[in-house]
Amino acid sequence: MTEEAFNMLGNVNMEIYYWWSIALMFAIHAGFLSLEVGVSRVKNVLASSVKNFMALAIVIPTFYLVGWWIYNAFPDGFIPRFDEASLAALPWSENMGPNVADNATGVFWGAFALFSATTASILSGTVIERIRLSAFVILAGILGSVIWILGGAWGWHPEGWLLTELGYHDVGASGVVHTIAGFFALGVLFNLGSRIGKYKKDGTPNPILPHNLPSAFLGMMLIFVGFFGFLAGCLIFIVGGQWETIYGTPATLSSFAFNGLMGFSGGIIGAYLSSKGEPFWTISGGLAGFISVGAGLDLYYPGLALVIGAIGGFVAYLLGSLLERKGVDDPVGAISVHGFIGFWGVLAVGIFASGYPNVAGPEISLFGQALGAIVMAALGFIPGYGISFIMKKLNALRIPPEVEIVGLDVSEIPASAFPEGIPATAGKITPILEKKKVSGEE
Repeated sequence: MTEEAFNMLGNVNMEIYYWWSIALMFAIHAGFLSLEVGVSRVKNVLASSVKNFMALAIVIPTFYLVGWWIYNAFPDGFIPRFDEASLAALPWSENMGPNVADNATGVFWGAFALFSATTASILSGTVIERIRLSAFVILAGILGSVIWILGGAWGWHPEGWLLTELGYHDVGASGVVHTIAGFFALGVLFNLGSRIGKYKKDGTPNPILPHNLPSAFLGMMLIFVGFFGFLAGCLIFIVGGQWETIYGTPATLSSFAFNGLMGFSGGIIGAYLSSKGEPFWTISGGLAGFISVGAGLDLYYPGLALVIGAIGGFVAYLLGSLLERKGVDDPVGAISVHGFIGFWGVLAVGIFASGYPNVAGPEISLFGQALGAIVMAALGFIPGYGISFIMKKLNALRIPPEVEIVGLDVSEIPASAFPEGIPATAGKITPILEKKKVSGEE
């Protein structure tokens, strides 16, 4: 085989590898849909489903238009570069189309686009049953195509300032994806508020139970399947050479398999113990375990990954319960599992892998990881809070209370999930809305 033929075969194999990682990542979104449908009450299941369709439909084109350019243009901070890489990422560039000489850009962009959609899906679960669909798609587009990818430019790009200045290490995106999305959602919830009936007058939370726990469990299992596509997309396929992390350090699929599975198992065990076997939080612990070990998948010994995952799963339930008692109504526990446990995953690398060398920049340190985690949390929370605050003031964030009481499926979705079981009260929403429209009320 000639060198040219060998290189072409390698490029095609690389393209196929990322193609299938993209396909697997779609299972994440099937999982989030099933999870949200299960957690929602019957009157809101279609609205929860449509939010997940729209997250993909909005984030993918907006990421094409601006997101890929942001990743390549902003590794230095808030001032963009206008070099060859950033210009090639503009939507009218030859590379951003069916260029037969380029086997890489399209599949890399596709993998990143699905990372982007994952951030929007993390937000989606936290806001079910009371957000306007229009408000959600705006927030999803901003989070998925601007906010997280700016963090990706800082903490994932091989020349990102968090890496070159602090030695930041986050190969599986515990901070870049999960911390940013979780804290963005927290900022939104501060303005969106809790569901009607969630809290008593004294602030004590009332249980609002999922209508279909098996659907929620199936959703989590699909997310676990999709996570292997997500993690595969975090590795760099080197034609004729060793796998590398996003930072250019050597890695193997074996390290991801060992540590991902051990972290997953540890997370379930930890959540089972802290929740005393509560089933929803137990299975959520599996996701917390994956996220706990994500930042250091290439570095850990599998036994250590089990412990780190168990800590994440154990703490996830405690933090989720604390947030609920403090008035944060997060029906799926995403702020705890993604936001705070993503923070823990970044911090864990500084605790257990301090001193490990990087290709670019200083070696890994607890200080660098801690500061990096804080940057990711702030990058998510500040715009999440600020943008949703403006929407709230414009009365564009939350549905009217009478609509929320009857259900979003009646008011926003031209279909019924279970038409033979439509409650008699559903027909009352139209005259209520018409009366308010005539009177000029919102």
